[in-house]
Amino acid sequence: MKILAVITPLLCAVSVPVMAASFDCTRARQPDELAICHDRTLNDKDVEMATTYRLLKGLFAMGARGSMQDQQQQWLAQRRQCGSDVQCLHQRYDQRLQQLTAIYDNINKPL
Repeated sequence: MKILAVITPLLCAVSVPVMAASFDCTRARQPDELAICHDRTLNDKDVEMATTYRLLKGLFAMGARGSMQDQQQQWLAQRRQCGSDVQCLHQRYDQRLQQLTAIYDNINKPL
């Protein structure tokens, strides 16, 4: 019983976050997904990327939206190639966030 009292808090301390922005961590099976779920900074970048992508996607008409979806699928394939390499994943997220920021910056804003 004493062992259980010691082990339980330790297990809770190393548990993975349940949700990243773009996927459910309890269903993560791919090495890139598992790495994102276990790394707080990557998880935060995933939240930022997914939120930015969804916001931008909603600003465009169907044709441009389809192009953005194609680009996102290509990026996801590149992310998957990183496997569990955390440094590679950070680079992929940084690149994608820069791309999405550039898309936003180039939108013709009325104000």
